[in-house]
Amino acid sequence: MSTHPPAAAWQLVCRVHDIPVLGARRVARARGLDVALFRTDAEGVFALLDHCPHKGGPLSQGIVFGTQVACPLHNWSIGLCDGQAAAPDKGCTPKFAVKVEDGAVYLDAHELANLATEFTRPRAGPARSTAAA
Repeated sequence: MSTHPPAAAWQLVCRVHDIPVLGARRVARARGLDVALFRTDAEGVFALLDHCPHKGGPLSQGIVFGTQVACPLHNWSIGLCDGQAAAPDKGCTPKFAVKVEDGAVYLDAHELANLATEFTRPRAGPARSTAAA
């Protein structure tokens, strides 16, 4: 009996050229927040949950520099390789396994369906009262 985990099932999500250089593209999921794909100027492709560990800002709207992204809300720097906030800030956003093959970008299908699905975006607007008027 083998103790090795099964090989990952990879899901095609886009082509590398669909992600802007020093930019991002979002991948929608059936449950949970989107996954943000990032492309560096060195042609690296990384995937993180589109959620800053500080206040939940959309990392896909941040500025990519080197192998980091600056959150658009409060300028926290998040590592694209590991999702870790740069010191002195503390926190981590989930990262997703990425495979690039022949210009195609793939994400691990199991992670895409199950990783960090408990995160949700806050809803803007007035609070609804549950009390009867």
